[in-house]
Amino acid sequence: MVTVARVWLIVRRLPILVLAIAVLAVAGSSAFHSPAFAQEDGNRGWSLRDLLFPRRSERIEPPANVQPVRPKPKARKPKPRPPAEPEAPVVEKAPDARVVLVVGDFLAGGLAEGLDVAFADNPAVRIVSRSNGSSGFVRDDFYNWPVEIKSLIETEKPSVVVVMLGSNDRQQMRVGDVREQPRSENWTKEYEHRTDALGKAIQ
Repeated sequence: MVTVARVWLIVRRLPILVLAIAVLAVAGSSAFHSPAFAQEDGNRGWSLRDLLFPRRSERIEPPANVQPVRPKPKARKPKPRPPAEPEAPVVEKAPDARVVLVVGDFLAGGLAEGLDVAFADNPAVRIVSRSNGSSGFVRDDFYNWPVEIKSLIETEKPSVVVVMLGSNDRQQMRVGDVREQPRSENWTKEYEHRTDALGKAIQ
Protein backbone atom coordinates (compact mmCIF):
# COMPACT_ATOMS: atom_id res chain seq x y z
CA MET A 1 0.00 0.00 0.00
CA VAL A 2 1.36 3.40 -1.01
CA THR A 3 1.61 5.71 1.90
CA VAL A 4 0.90 9.40 1.89
CA ALA A 5 4.57 10.17 2.51
CA ARG A 6 5.65 8.23 -0.59
CA VAL A 7 3.09 9.99 -2.76
CA TRP A 8 4.31 13.33 -1.49
CA LEU A 9 7.90 12.37 -2.29
CA ILE A 10 6.93 11.44 -5.88
CA VAL A 11 5.09 14.73 -6.35
CA ARG A 12 8.09 16.68 -5.12
CA ARG A 13 10.42 14.88 -7.55
CA LEU A 14 8.04 15.22 -10.49
CA PRO A 15 9.33 18.61 -11.78
CA ILE A 16 12.90 17.29 -11.74
CA LEU A 17 11.88 14.27 -13.84
CA VAL A 18 9.95 16.43 -16.26
CA LEU A 19 12.92 18.76 -16.59
CA ALA A 20 15.28 15.84 -17.24
CA ILE A 21 12.96 14.39 -19.88
CA ALA A 22 12.74 17.80 -21.57
CA VAL A 23 16.55 18.10 -21.64
CA LEU A 24 16.89 14.65 -23.20
CA ALA A 25 14.24 15.49 -25.78
CA VAL A 26 16.01 18.70 -26.77
CA ALA A 27 19.40 16.96 -26.95
CA GLY A 28 17.95 14.22 -29.10
CA SER A 29 16.33 16.61 -31.48
CA SER A 30 19.65 18.44 -31.89
CA ALA A 31 21.49 15.22 -32.69
CA PHE A 32 19.04 14.25 -35.43
CA HIS A 33 18.47 17.79 -36.76
CA SER A 34 18.62 17.66 -40.57
CA PRO A 35 19.87 20.50 -42.84
CA ALA A 36 16.34 21.03 -44.08
CA PHE A 37 15.20 21.64 -40.51
CA ALA A 38 18.21 23.90 -40.01
CA GLN A 39 17.09 26.06 -42.90
CA GLU A 40 13.61 26.28 -41.50
CA ASP A 41 14.87 26.97 -38.01
CA GLY A 42 14.68 30.63 -38.50
CA ASN A 43 11.04 30.42 -39.49
CA ARG A 44 9.75 28.01 -36.82
CA GLY A 45 7.58 29.08 -33.93
CA TRP A 46 8.22 29.07 -30.21
CA SER A 47 9.22 25.74 -28.57
CA LEU A 48 10.36 24.32 -25.27
CA ARG A 49 13.94 24.72 -26.41
CA ASP A 50 13.48 28.47 -26.46
CA LEU A 51 12.41 28.32 -22.82
CA LEU A 52 15.34 26.18 -21.64
CA PHE A 53 18.02 27.54 -23.94
CA PRO A 54 17.05 31.02 -24.99
CA ARG A 55 18.88 32.32 -28.04
CA ARG A 56 21.11 35.28 -27.86
CA SER A 57 19.56 38.04 -29.83
CA GLU A 58 21.73 39.44 -32.56
CA ARG A 59 23.64 42.44 -31.46
CA ILE A 60 22.19 45.58 -32.88
CA GLU A 61 24.84 48.07 -33.80
CA PRO A 62 24.10 51.62 -32.77
CA PRO A 63 23.18 53.78 -35.70
CA ALA A 64 26.10 55.52 -37.30
CA ASN A 65 26.43 59.22 -36.80
CA VAL A 66 24.80 60.18 -40.05
CA GLN A 67 24.97 63.82 -40.92
CA PRO A 68 21.56 65.23 -41.72
CA VAL A 69 21.09 65.81 -45.39
CA ARG A 70 20.54 69.47 -45.97
CA PRO A 71 18.04 70.27 -48.63
CA LYS A 72 19.56 71.80 -51.70
CA PRO A 73 18.77 75.47 -52.05
CA LYS A 74 16.13 76.07 -54.59
CA ALA A 75 17.38 77.73 -57.70
CA ARG A 76 16.00 81.20 -57.96
CA LYS A 77 14.04 81.76 -61.05
CA PRO A 78 15.26 84.81 -62.94
CA LYS A 79 12.86 87.64 -62.74
CA PRO A 80 11.25 88.32 -66.07
CA ARG A 81 12.56 91.45 -67.67
CA PRO A 82 10.05 94.20 -68.12
CA PRO A 83 8.94 94.54 -71.69
CA ALA A 84 11.00 97.00 -73.66
CA GLU A 85 9.35 100.30 -74.20
CA PRO A 86 8.24 100.71 -77.77
CA GLU A 87 10.35 103.12 -79.74
CA ALA A 88 8.76 106.45 -80.31
CA PRO A 89 7.63 106.80 -83.89
CA VAL A 90 9.75 109.13 -85.97
CA VAL A 91 7.83 112.25 -86.86
CA GLU A 92 8.36 113.22 -90.45
CA LYS A 93 9.26 116.84 -90.89
CA ALA A 94 7.04 118.92 -93.09
CA PRO A 95 8.51 120.02 -96.43
CA ASP A 96 8.13 123.64 -95.39
CA ALA A 97 9.50 123.12 -91.84
CA ARG A 98 11.47 126.03 -90.44
CA VAL A 99 15.22 125.32 -90.32
CA VAL A 100 17.26 126.09 -87.20
CA LEU A 101 20.96 126.19 -88.15
CA VAL A 102 23.38 125.55 -85.27
CA VAL A 103 27.04 126.53 -85.82
CA GLY A 104 30.12 126.76 -83.60
CA ASP A 105 32.59 124.53 -81.72
CA PHE A 106 32.08 121.23 -79.85
CA LEU A 107 29.59 122.82 -77.47
CA ALA A 108 27.46 123.79 -80.44
CA GLY A 109 27.37 120.13 -81.47
CA GLY A 110 25.95 119.14 -78.07
CA LEU A 111 23.44 121.98 -78.23
CA ALA A 112 22.24 120.81 -81.63
CA GLU A 113 21.63 117.30 -80.29
CA GLY A 114 19.54 118.66 -77.44
CA LEU A 115 17.48 120.84 -79.75
CA ASP A 116 16.92 117.92 -82.08
CA VAL A 117 15.45 115.88 -79.21
CA ALA A 118 13.36 118.79 -77.99
CA PHE A 119 11.77 119.36 -81.41
CA ALA A 120 11.59 115.70 -82.48
CA ASP A 121 7.78 115.65 -82.20
CA ASN A 122 7.35 118.98 -83.96
CA PRO A 123 7.01 118.47 -87.71
CA ALA A 124 7.27 122.21 -88.30
CA VAL A 125 10.85 122.60 -86.97
CA ARG A 126 14.02 120.95 -88.33
CA ILE A 127 17.40 121.23 -86.59
CA VAL A 128 20.54 121.35 -88.75
CA SER A 129 23.96 121.06 -87.07
CA ARG A 130 27.01 122.47 -88.85
CA SER A 131 29.45 122.62 -85.95
CA ASN A 132 33.24 122.26 -86.07
CA GLY A 133 34.57 120.98 -82.75
CA SER A 134 38.05 122.59 -82.83
CA SER A 135 37.04 125.89 -84.36
CA GLY A 136 36.84 129.35 -82.80
CA PHE A 137 37.51 133.02 -83.44
CA VAL A 138 41.22 132.96 -82.61
CA ARG A 139 42.41 130.37 -85.15
CA ASP A 140 40.86 131.82 -88.30
CA ASP A 141 43.65 130.11 -90.23
CA PHE A 142 42.05 126.77 -89.21
CA TYR A 143 38.41 127.73 -89.79
CA ASN A 144 37.18 131.20 -90.64
CA TRP A 145 33.58 131.45 -89.50
CA PRO A 146 32.75 134.90 -90.99
CA VAL A 147 33.68 133.48 -94.39
CA GLU A 148 32.25 129.96 -94.06
CA ILE A 149 28.89 131.00 -92.63
CA LYS A 150 27.83 132.66 -95.88
CA SER A 151 27.88 129.43 -97.86
CA LEU A 152 26.10 127.54 -95.05
CA ILE A 153 23.27 130.06 -95.00
CA GLU A 154 22.91 129.93 -98.77
CA THR A 155 22.68 126.11 -98.64
CA GLU A 156 20.39 125.56 -95.64
CA LYS A 157 18.30 128.76 -95.88
CA PRO A 158 17.66 128.82 -92.12
CA SER A 159 14.96 130.75 -90.34
CA VAL A 160 17.15 130.95 -87.24
CA VAL A 161 20.95 130.72 -86.76
CA VAL A 162 22.29 129.66 -83.35
CA VAL A 163 25.99 130.36 -82.68
CA MET A 164 28.05 128.88 -79.82
CA LEU A 165 31.76 129.72 -80.06
CA GLY A 166 34.64 130.58 -77.73
CA SER A 167 35.55 127.37 -75.86
CA ASN A 168 38.81 127.01 -77.83
CA ASP A 169 39.81 130.70 -77.79
CA ARG A 170 41.86 130.92 -74.58
CA GLN A 171 45.14 131.07 -76.49
CA GLN A 172 47.41 133.47 -78.33
CA MET A 173 46.00 135.29 -81.35
CA ARG A 174 48.02 136.34 -84.35
CA VAL A 175 47.34 139.98 -85.12
CA GLY A 176 49.40 140.98 -88.14
CA ASP A 177 52.90 139.67 -87.43
CA VAL A 178 52.49 139.68 -83.64
CA ARG A 179 51.14 136.95 -81.36
CA GLU A 180 49.01 138.68 -78.76
CA GLN A 181 48.48 137.12 -75.32
CA PRO A 182 44.91 136.23 -74.32
CA ARG A 183 42.88 139.12 -72.93
CA SER A 184 45.56 141.68 -73.73
CA GLU A 185 44.38 145.00 -75.17
CA ASN A 186 45.20 144.21 -78.81
CA TRP A 187 43.91 140.64 -78.38
CA THR A 188 40.57 141.92 -77.08
CA LYS A 189 40.15 144.48 -79.87
CA GLU A 190 40.82 141.91 -82.58
CA TYR A 191 38.51 139.42 -80.92
CA GLU A 192 35.64 141.92 -80.91
CA HIS A 193 36.32 142.70 -84.56
CA ARG A 194 36.00 139.04 -85.55
CA THR A 195 32.80 138.48 -83.58
CA ASP A 196 31.25 141.53 -85.20
CA ALA A 197 32.22 140.21 -88.62
CA LEU A 198 30.41 136.93 -87.96
CA GLY A 199 27.31 138.76 -86.79
CA LYS A 200 27.21 140.89 -89.93
CA ALA A 201 27.68 137.82 -92.15
CA ILE A 202 24.64 136.18 -90.59
CA GLN A 203 22.36 139.23 -91.01
